[in-house]
Amino acid sequence: MAAGYLDILRARHAARLLTGTLVGRLPNGTASIAIVLFVRAEGGSYSVAGALAAVYGLATAVGQPLLGRAVDLYGQPRVQLPAAVVSALGMALLAVAGTGSLPLAHAAVAVAGLFTPPLEGGLRALWPSVLGGEDRVHRAYAMDAVAQEVMFTAGPLLVTLLTALWSPATALLVINAIGVLGALSVVLCEPSRAWRSAPREAHWLGALRSPGLLALLGSFFFVGLALGSITVAAMAYADDRGRESVYGWLMAALGLGALIGGAVYGARQWAGAPERRLRVIVALLAAGYLPLVLTPGPVAMTVLAAVSGVFLAPAVACSFIVVDRHAPRGTVTEAFSWLVTTFGVGAAVGTAVAGPAVELGGTAWSFAVAGAGGVAALIVLLATGSVLAAPARTAVAVRGSENDRNGAVEPGFSSGHQA
Repeated sequence: MAAGYLDILRARHAARLLTGTLVGRLPNGTASIAIVLFVRAEGGSYSVAGALAAVYGLATAVGQPLLGRAVDLYGQPRVQLPAAVVSALGMALLAVAGTGSLPLAHAAVAVAGLFTPPLEGGLRALWPSVLGGEDRVHRAYAMDAVAQEVMFTAGPLLVTLLTALWSPATALLVINAIGVLGALSVVLCEPSRAWRSAPREAHWLGALRSPGLLALLGSFFFVGLALGSITVAAMAYADDRGRESVYGWLMAALGLGALIGGAVYGARQWAGAPERRLRVIVALLAAGYLPLVLTPGPVAMTVLAAVSGVFLAPAVACSFIVVDRHAPRGTVTEAFSWLVTTFGVGAAVGTAVAGPAVELGGTAWSFAVAGAGGVAALIVLLATGSVLAAPARTAVAVRGSENDRNGAVEPGFSSGHQA
């Protein structure tokens, strides 16, 4: 298992691109907790903190596909680094100005969210030119999904540490400065500088004109909804038990399950169409969420949380392959950015729905939202099987792809970017 991942990391530029992307995404992965800690330190209410975090999330959802399209049109360095700098300046404005003027605070986080660089989509567009073989690219997608879990686990711990050592304002400034350095590392890397998207057909819908991509986005909206609802449901469960530490155990178990699932999934080669495989994985994901409504004791609940997370990273990794197969020519970064946006919006909706569910029916109902989200995601995939079975660009053996302008892809690599 480890040998396959080491093979990827030993490839020229791979470790730098992965590390730079994760570091560059640190501000986005820690924004919610950093904003809440900062607002509370300023004497603001949880309502104000929640509103600012929501504005940031919505602005990010809007900005990702727009910036992704800009990357496809103008290249990575001309978009990623300037966006990272502007986003960091937005958070710096919040840190310096505080929450004395709420309109200014909202404007600052809106700018920070809107200009969050689409590093995630950019990395996935680079993998074919960096790694060459199709199997290695698919393994890199799985490693990418696992690395995200590490970032979303370690990032909040770093914010908490910086806050404890200095202040929430310092945490905001340091995290965003680190993010700019990560983006700088990526755009100075040769594959990022050399990458050019394939010529694209002018269309105002861009990547969204692909029916298969729309089907996938519809499904992953509900996957995001399920995951977002679990964060609220786990907190309600911890409150019921009168032990705040239970929340941390549940979320850690969820992350551990995802880490294990992603590592195992990426360690082997998979035969057959990825669209069919995705339906099986999402079915297993839904099956993992449903038992959470039983809300047993903390030990059993922690085990159930770990099991429910096992198929999350494989589902995300497999979705990357499906995106690459269905994105219209010349829209690969935008398509990946739409997946990030849809997943994020779904998570926000899940968080919003789970709260009232707790008040209406208790903790079990909030976990039922997660189960319903998983089932809905599967239903979307089953209902759209015909469009998912017909990729926008049939995968064929080619020497190059839109991600590999210099012909670096190995002969026989099925890139999914048909000329």
